[in-house]
Amino acid sequence: MSEERKRDVEKVYSIKEFVSKLRRLADALESGKPFVIQVAGERIRVPGKASISIEHERSESSEELEFQLKWELQEGNDQDEGDEVEMQDEDVEPED
Repeated sequence: MSEERKRDVEKVYSIKEFVSKLRRLADALESGKPFVIQVAGERIRVPGKASISIEHERSESSEELEFQLKWELQEGNDQDEGDEVEMQDEDVEPED
């Protein structure tokens, strides 16, 4: 992967905002449709067949739970057919 393709972006949301995004994501996954989310000005297309995992980390002072979606990049990134579900997150900024 080239240096220009590497990213690490994180955004904190209110509970209401997170629930709304999670609902739209769940609807897309349940229907098997790909969806698009815009993060820090870049549109990202997640295929309906993305691998899903939940990660839990614990240290002495905190815990973290991450919901992860992973997929292989393919030329043209058109591995799914059908309508896409759009999610706009234009206010997300890259993490330092």
